[in-house]
Amino acid sequence: MIRRTTLAAETDDLTVLEGEARRRGVSLAHVLRELVAARADEVRRSRRPRFGIVSSGHGGLADLSWQDEDAPYRDHSPSR
Repeated sequence: MIRRTTLAAETDDLTVLEGEARRRGVSLAHVLRELVAARADEVRRSRRPRFGIVSSGHGGLADLSWQDEDAPYRDHSPSR
Protein backbone atom coordinates (compact mmCIF):
# COMPACT_ATOMS: atom_id res chain seq x y z
CA MET A 1 0.00 0.00 0.00
CA ILE A 2 1.34 3.42 -0.88
CA ARG A 3 0.79 6.22 1.59
CA ARG A 4 1.03 9.85 0.54
CA THR A 5 3.15 12.27 2.50
CA THR A 6 4.69 15.70 2.14
CA LEU A 7 8.37 16.34 2.45
CA ALA A 8 10.58 19.38 2.64
CA ALA A 9 13.93 19.23 0.87
CA GLU A 10 16.64 21.56 -0.35
CA THR A 11 15.97 22.98 -3.82
CA ASP A 12 19.37 21.83 -5.09
CA ASP A 13 18.72 18.26 -3.93
CA LEU A 14 15.31 18.15 -5.58
CA THR A 15 16.77 19.60 -8.79
CA VAL A 16 19.28 16.74 -8.92
CA LEU A 17 16.55 14.16 -8.34
CA GLU A 18 14.25 15.77 -10.92
CA GLY A 19 17.10 15.56 -13.44
CA GLU A 20 17.59 11.88 -12.59
CA ALA A 21 13.86 11.26 -13.03
CA ARG A 22 13.88 13.02 -16.43
CA ARG A 23 16.97 11.10 -17.54
CA ARG A 24 15.27 7.79 -16.66
CA GLY A 25 11.86 8.81 -17.99
CA VAL A 26 10.10 8.35 -14.64
CA SER A 27 8.40 10.71 -12.21
CA LEU A 28 10.09 12.44 -9.31
CA ALA A 29 7.70 10.52 -7.04
CA HIS A 30 9.04 7.25 -8.47
CA VAL A 31 12.65 8.25 -7.73
CA LEU A 32 11.70 9.35 -4.20
CA ARG A 33 9.86 6.05 -3.57
CA GLU A 34 12.98 4.14 -4.63
CA LEU A 35 15.16 6.18 -2.31
CA VAL A 36 12.79 5.77 0.63
CA ALA A 37 12.52 2.01 0.02
CA ALA A 38 16.31 1.61 -0.20
CA ARG A 39 16.88 3.54 3.03
CA ALA A 40 14.11 1.65 4.84
CA ASP A 41 15.74 -1.63 3.76
CA GLU A 42 19.10 -0.45 5.17
CA VAL A 43 17.44 0.40 8.49
CA ARG A 44 15.67 -2.99 8.60
CA ARG A 45 18.93 -4.85 7.95
CA SER A 46 20.81 -2.87 10.58
CA ARG A 47 18.22 -3.79 13.22
CA ARG A 48 18.26 -7.54 12.56
CA PRO A 49 19.72 -9.60 15.37
CA ARG A 50 23.21 -10.70 14.54
CA PHE A 51 24.73 -13.88 15.82
CA GLY A 52 28.47 -14.10 16.02
CA ILE A 53 30.85 -16.94 16.60
CA VAL A 54 31.79 -17.21 20.24
CA SER A 55 34.86 -18.84 21.69
CA SER A 56 34.66 -20.00 25.28
CA GLY A 57 38.35 -20.73 25.49
CA HIS A 58 37.48 -24.17 26.94
CA GLY A 59 36.81 -26.24 23.83
CA GLY A 60 33.66 -26.39 21.79
CA LEU A 61 30.38 -24.99 23.03
CA ALA A 62 28.75 -28.36 22.40
CA ASP A 63 31.18 -29.91 24.89
CA LEU A 64 30.33 -27.27 27.47
CA SER A 65 26.59 -27.67 26.97
CA TRP A 66 26.51 -31.36 27.89
CA GLN A 67 28.60 -30.71 31.01
CA ASP A 68 25.78 -28.61 32.50
CA GLU A 69 22.57 -29.86 30.88
CA ASP A 70 20.32 -27.95 33.31
CA ALA A 71 21.91 -24.56 32.61
CA PRO A 72 19.23 -23.33 30.18
CA TYR A 73 16.47 -24.21 32.66
CA ARG A 74 18.09 -22.99 35.85
CA ASP A 75 16.30 -20.07 37.47
CA HIS A 76 18.68 -17.12 37.32
CA SER A 77 16.39 -14.70 39.11
CA PRO A 78 17.69 -13.14 42.36
CA SER A 79 16.55 -14.79 45.60
CA ARG A 80 14.08 -12.91 47.68
